Amino acid sequence: ARMLITEENLMTIIIKTFMDHLRHRDAQGRFQFERYTALQAFKFRRVQSLILDLKYVLISKPTEWSDDLREKFLEGFDAFLELLKCMQGMDPITRQVGQHIEMEPEWEAAFTLQMKLTHVISMMQDWCALDEKVLIEAYKKCLAVLMQCHGGFTDGEQPITLSICGHSVETIRYCVSQEKVSIHLPVSRLLAGLHVLLSKSEVAYKFPELLPLSELSPPMLIEHPLRCLVLCAQVHAGMWRRNGFSLVNQIYYYHNVKCRREMFDKDIIMLQTGVSMMDPNHFLMIMLSRFELYQIFSTPDYGKRFSSEITHKDVVQQNNTLIEEMLYLIIMLVGERFSPGVGQVNATDEIKREIIHQLSIKPMAHSELVKSLPEDENKETGMESVIEAVAHFKKPGLTGRGMYELKPECAKEFNLYFYHFSRAEQSKAEEAQRKLKRQNREDTALPPPVLPPFCPLFASLVNILQSDVMLCIMRTVLQWAVEHNGYAWSESMLQRVLHLIGMALQEEKQHLDNVTEEHVVTFTFTQKISKPGEAPNNSPSILAMLETLQSAPYLDVHKDMIRWILKTFNAIKKIRESSSTSPVAETEGTIMEESSRDKDKAERKRKAEIARLRREKIMAQMSEMQRHFIDENKELFQQTLELDASTSAVLDNSPMVSDTALTALGPAQTQVPEQRQFVTCILCQEEQEVKVESKAMVLAAFVQRSTVLSKNRSKFIQDPEKYDPLFMHPDLSCGTHTGSCGHIMHAHCWQRYFDSVQAKEQRRQQRLRLHTSYDVENGEFLCPLCECL
Repeated sequence: ARMLITEENLMTIIIKTFMDHLRHRDAQGRFQFERYTALQAFKFRRVQSLILDLKYVLISKPTEWSDDLREKFLEGFDAFLELLKCMQGMDPITRQVGQHIEMEPEWEAAFTLQMKLTHVISMMQDWCALDEKVLIEAYKKCLAVLMQCHGGFTDGEQPITLSICGHSVETIRYCVSQEKVSIHLPVSRLLAGLHVLLSKSEVAYKFPELLPLSELSPPMLIEHPLRCLVLCAQVHAGMWRRNGFSLVNQIYYYHNVKCRREMFDKDIIMLQTGVSMMDPNHFLMIMLSRFELYQIFSTPDYGKRFSSEITHKDVVQQNNTLIEEMLYLIIMLVGERFSPGVGQVNATDEIKREIIHQLSIKPMAHSELVKSLPEDENKETGMESVIEAVAHFKKPGLTGRGMYELKPECAKEFNLYFYHFSRAEQSKAEEAQRKLKRQNREDTALPPPVLPPFCPLFASLVNILQSDVMLCIMRTVLQWAVEHNGYAWSESMLQRVLHLIGMALQEEKQHLDNVTEEHVVTFTFTQKISKPGEAPNNSPSILAMLETLQSAPYLDVHKDMIRWILKTFNAIKKIRESSSTSPVAETEGTIMEESSRDKDKAERKRKAEIARLRREKIMAQMSEMQRHFIDENKELFQQTLELDASTSAVLDNSPMVSDTALTALGPAQTQVPEQRQFVTCILCQEEQEVKVESKAMVLAAFVQRSTVLSKNRSKFIQDPEKYDPLFMHPDLSCGTHTGSCGHIMHAHCWQRYFDSVQAKEQRRQQRLRLHTSYDVENGEFLCPLCECL
């Protein structure tokens, strides 16, 4: 295959042939697919075999590179970029307002193409990673193509200036909910993959002069992936309901295990790349603008006005969901550093983390676990090499399936906002982890885990957590929660803000633990959250608001998390002050924490005391009622006592009859006391003594012909009407077998039940008649209790 690449330029030929077959393009030169009919699907399958040829060519990676191989591979890479350029921005969609979309747009062909190319894109990146010269050239080519794509995407966007907290940034006016947006961005995703390889192979640090890093425009890099993620957030908020199922399916596949490695994951990496090169305040303002939330956070008291003026619940709900999604995106940008090259980790750490989070939901069988992990081009997940380190195998019991269970020591690596969780998986995992903590008598807080450090190329990403705009967003949401009646806010919004504060504290603690003498820690989140707000609002500090929320009765679920945050804050303060010489603040912090803990204890004690007094009061009331009833019905109680006494006296005086004196027959026969039998009808639940004069009781029974003891099985009864089953012929040709389940009914109850079964069978239409196990015409029925014949 390598010989064919070098001598016959096979890569370029395959890709160009493939593109010749896909001739339908729009005005911008992007692929345009016809309706995905059976014929279209058949043609498309024929063309797809070319992708398999390309995969075959790339599957064996070179160990040594010749100049010819470099030249031909890069020529093939150029052709591949042309293919991706035709996919960049294909199938654009616009939000339907007013009426529902009339005809579902074609989307399957584009996703089929994306799925088929996923492994080829991954293999292209693997080839580039093997040679530094090839990687640098490929990076330059990919960037040039992306610039061309962006050149044609103006859409008449106007420039605007955004400003919050004294920071301002120039950007373009663009609303995802009004303009065209596409989910297909393979060129920018390929560039994200190559950028990570520059970091992983350290080419970025060795040859910075050979790379066009100074030419990169971070706002351009983040624009389209950000639009794509905003689209997902708006779909989740229910803003695109009128666009039908085609969009829902596209979003599903975007996050699905088959596509996410070269779609969703790469969009997150591209945003991380952009943020690491720009002022985090500028990025957050652009992000607020794209999420259409800029007004809410840039205008003081906008939230209060908004919730009082607009009574339309849908709009409030949509905005709440968008704020939650935006905070979730910030958590992902700072927390997702398990890709080699983004964080200082290797490939096995990435797989371990995937498995830990899948097993946090519930124990899983091997097959179930494999399905949830992404496969490489050889259909391998890499699970076998790491599973022993993170899970115990529980042998199959009665269920017949062996299960992998997460090791308890791995639970500390659980991240509630893991980016590959679906909504349902996230809530299941949260519930399972809280339940586990309650069983172990621990706090139910789920703090963010300690994360590995970023690679130098991405190191500045953490500053997003301590940027002024981020602190403004945190302060605003906490303010809404403190004055919870006047604002439209949600608990999951607050939960995300608490998680972000926890992440920032963990980050600062790590910085302090790893600091050397000559370095100064520039991450000063604890100092910033201790300061109150600016002059016009004079809002309290973030720390003060957290203390207020700790005693809020409507936030019981989050108390443990707030307590953990305050405890971590005090621990960081101690570390900072052990290096300086001011113990005053430390003691204040400790006193504050202790007083809050005492308050909690006292509150619990008070509640327990109230419950005890209430129980005692109820018991006293019951005993008083008992006494009162006995006083009112004295005669009855007296009669009962006398009757009991006389019965016991009779029993004591009755003569003991020995077995030898008993007479069975004749005039002097001994009277044997009859045993009284009480039974309950299974239909009317009435209990009754079995007596001759009482209502007749019947057993559900099944009578059938039996030949178990027959000596002549060939004999047939000639005239069944005249045949007496009680008279048995010596050859025992056939007998009667009666079987019963033992359930007893009143005769009239049974008759009523059997009549209703017959009526139901007659009412049932012939065409709907199912094959039943009994035949009503033969007088058969199922026991109403156990459903035996």
